[in-house]
Amino acid sequence: MGVIRVLDDHIANQIAAGEVVERPSSVVKELVENAIDAGSTRIDVTVEDGGLALIRIADNGSGIGADDLERAFQRHATSKISSGKDLFHIRTLGFRGEALPSIAAVSKVECVSASDDSGLGRRIELAGGQLLAHEDAAASRGTDIRIKELFYNTPARLKYMKTIQTELGHISDFIYRLALSHPQIAFLLKHNGNTLVQTLGNGDLLSVIAAIYGTGVAKKMLPIKGESLDYRISGYICRPEETRAGRHAISTVINGRYIRNYAVAQALVKAYHTLLPINRFPIAVLHIEMEPSLLDVNVHPSKMEVRFSKEPELLEFVEETAARILRGTAHIPQGAQPQAKAVAKPAVIQEQLELYRPQPQVQAQAPSGATPVSEKTGPVQPREPENAWSREQTLPSGSTPYPGEQQASRSTGAASGYPGSPSSTRAGSSSGVGAASGGYPAPARNLPQREQPPRPETVQKLLVSLEHVDGTDTADEAEVTDAQAGSKRSLPRLPELDPIGQLHGTYIVAQNPEGLYLIDQHAAHERINYEYYYDLFGRPQGASQELLVPITLEFTPSEAEVLKGRLSVLEQSGVYLEAFGGSTFLVRAYPHWLPPGEEREIVTEICEWVLAERKQVDLSKLREKASTLCSCKASIKANQSLTRVEMEALLDRLSSCRMPYTCPHGRPIVISFSTYELEKMFKRVM
Repeated sequence: MGVIRVLDDHIANQIAAGEVVERPSSVVKELVENAIDAGSTRIDVTVEDGGLALIRIADNGSGIGADDLERAFQRHATSKISSGKDLFHIRTLGFRGEALPSIAAVSKVECVSASDDSGLGRRIELAGGQLLAHEDAAASRGTDIRIKELFYNTPARLKYMKTIQTELGHISDFIYRLALSHPQIAFLLKHNGNTLVQTLGNGDLLSVIAAIYGTGVAKKMLPIKGESLDYRISGYICRPEETRAGRHAISTVINGRYIRNYAVAQALVKAYHTLLPINRFPIAVLHIEMEPSLLDVNVHPSKMEVRFSKEPELLEFVEETAARILRGTAHIPQGAQPQAKAVAKPAVIQEQLELYRPQPQVQAQAPSGATPVSEKTGPVQPREPENAWSREQTLPSGSTPYPGEQQASRSTGAASGYPGSPSSTRAGSSSGVGAASGGYPAPARNLPQREQPPRPETVQKLLVSLEHVDGTDTADEAEVTDAQAGSKRSLPRLPELDPIGQLHGTYIVAQNPEGLYLIDQHAAHERINYEYYYDLFGRPQGASQELLVPITLEFTPSEAEVLKGRLSVLEQSGVYLEAFGGSTFLVRAYPHWLPPGEEREIVTEICEWVLAERKQVDLSKLREKASTLCSCKASIKANQSLTRVEMEALLDRLSSCRMPYTCPHGRPIVISFSTYELEKMFKRVM
């Protein structure tokens, strides 16, 4: 007698339920997807106790006919495919016919459905897969299905369910994804009588993002759109200042189906190259349309994972499209948000008082013994504040200003820097507070600048390094090709800024007619140096110089063996190492443009990074790592005071960068405070 036998339907359904129904959110997923396939425009989801006590899905879709209702709860019963060829052209979310029988096998089900507006429908009731009732019932067009006591007959599964809040979190997350996937459908989610999410179903994806993530996030989203021969992409991606700690906020929708795909999410993250801080990820909703034959959704029972036939082309398309949008946008986060946006002129403006007091008049050429100051009564003129950057003292007779630093022209803003440094060409800059906006004219002065001790370190690190970036592309020259319009548009460049001071030796304070700006001097210099070194590491041939006294590096025996096989990789970055016996290596040569005094540490860290790569070393990543490392070492640090000439030179070179808004580590460089925001904070606008 044989030992192999065919399982009965009840046991087979319970086994299938273990694949399809993992937790309450799996039930919600399958039933809501069925409602979407039925053409519903409104779907209400009600759950109790995290979905273990009750899950109710009500929709206004096409419903299930009276003759099909009982058959719908049989295994592999489906209306969506009829032959094997249909598996290669699936456009519906469900197609296997396993959801309803699998759910019914582990719960108590009551379903009422009607396929027309006659008011007469059909009701079916099951428990543990067994039919209890099948009768006529009053019902409006659509389907209303209730799942009670989930896993009541499988206590082992029930035992391993998480807390109510955990299960509710999974349900909420999936409803969020479906709402983002189908903005034309109105979704309502309630738990124990409390509304958790509600969307309008008006087809506006941005309003769905606002309902889920909040209006603050929605305001920081950028529309994305692109099309290629095989793919079409649309949706929204966030500005770099709005990030999350994981990739969970990246929603990928393929032909209306929300999927989890690490490769697509990683391609989007690559588009934010140097725009995001480490271990931070963007918020994004990507709708990708493609021919169904290029997509295989029949690779996992939950249908959350898919396989692409042209995955490399898709990843490249996603990265390039997102990068184009990000490159064409200025990324200057606002430092303060007003409570209400101004839509018209303010109703109340605080009255300004005119003060009168004696105004000293400075004579340009006062003869010896003459009185240099005369008094005259009249309206006082605004003056520059007495601070470390505007105070000027008369030098002793015969002395000269700080070597290389010349008097800035206050009428044009031109300033010459240190020997060998680029001169400032900031049009319209002025040393007077508010001069850029025309509100505070700078007083006429013919006093030479104060004498200062030379500061070779600052000059060496800032101005000398800046003179090497003259050959890089400027923001005015860089262009982005708009594939859809077939035209070219210039990248948004950094606003024209006039430095007026320095805060804590770390932040440059600048202004323009639009408001106030704070610039992180270290991050700004890092960006300048990063683009400089990135170009150099792209062509290291002939840049290496041999050392008279080689640098000795020590590694562990295992590291030494790995490094011996990767010396050729280091040579492609201009670093030449030679095994010197045991675990010792000699650095024979390195690029001559490495930051002075930091060569040993930089070479050591490059070697450590090469050793840390488990697989084949990616030369592009090595170039990126080395450029970031050098830029950090060569940049000015915090708590380092700068002269006005140095601040202007820094801002000039920053405005010439290809991406002047974030440092190589993704931290913001510039933060703005609009004039309106400042007036709101000071209650000048009510």
